[in-house]
Amino acid sequence: MATERQVWRLRRRPVGEIRDGDLTFEREALPDLAEGQFLLKILYISLDPTNRIWMSDAEGYMPPVGLGEPMRALVAGRVVASRKPGVAEGEIYSGLGVFADAMITDGQGLNRLDLPKGLSLATAFGALGMVGPTAYFGLLDIGRPKAGETLVVSAASGGVGQVVGQIGKIKGCRVIGIAGGPEKCRYIVDELGFDAAIDYKNEDVGARLDELAPNGIDINFEQVGGEIMQAVVARMSRFGRMPLCGLISGYNDVQPADWPGQWALVLMRRLTIQGFIILDYFDRYPEAIRDLVGWMAEGKLKTRQDVRDGLDRAVEHLNSLYTGGNFGKLLVRVSPDAEG
Repeated sequence: MATERQVWRLRRRPVGEIRDGDLTFEREALPDLAEGQFLLKILYISLDPTNRIWMSDAEGYMPPVGLGEPMRALVAGRVVASRKPGVAEGEIYSGLGVFADAMITDGQGLNRLDLPKGLSLATAFGALGMVGPTAYFGLLDIGRPKAGETLVVSAASGGVGQVVGQIGKIKGCRVIGIAGGPEKCRYIVDELGFDAAIDYKNEDVGARLDELAPNGIDINFEQVGGEIMQAVVARMSRFGRMPLCGLISGYNDVQPADWPGQWALVLMRRLTIQGFIILDYFDRYPEAIRDLVGWMAEGKLKTRQDVRDGLDRAVEHLNSLYTGGNFGKLLVRVSPDAEG
């Protein structure tokens, strides 16, 4: 059994981008297991936009990480020692954890992860841990897609976006993805089956939307915010729906941005805009997993994971998320034997 671990701790709240010294990488001793606890060897850490929110002391859906505390993250790991009834060595658990290579836990916030046949741990954790259910419930419950409607997905090559677009196609929508760079745009069209892609780094998003959706946009699955969101909202049809999943373009802003000139559009076009957090749907996870795994088995749903090695570089990898540097669901592989 491990007697120490490596861990990232939050030392000061970032102002703007995450900088050296905001978090520190440390080695520390692990206490002995108490009754009702188990030791989880962390194999993968999920890097998500919400990591930056948790570092802030602004209002959020969970309390911020306290200064001096281990940085919070979604993790997947293998049980290496257990004093908790019902938890056996060798089992895989995923859920709420920390930026570390090991953690002692009573299991709160964690669930056993039984790998579907034919899926690696990286694929199962990356696609089913949070992003798949986020895409599933956001699009189906809030977006309410109907065959023949036009769906626009921002951050379309990322973990959530790639799943949203494919579910949209399964439901008969015409899907337009917005992504950064020709490679990502080719991927979502050629590999994932999106009908069209807009390269926001090299194209005028508004002008391209006018070409691709001349009759308006019925659903905007929003993850980015800022100018891209404004361009899409300006072209939404009456009674359009906007599941609001994230506003990643502004997470490093020192001053919060407003939404100039668009509230009148919301009123006149009777748009429905609903923010949501995946924890709202926790009790319905089995429904999402059932359908997602089924679509994957049928070849209707593909996912791409962007796996980076090295816990010691986790914060560096996290920063790439806010500049569009990831291609697929961003994971840190903590242990070289993660799939063993």
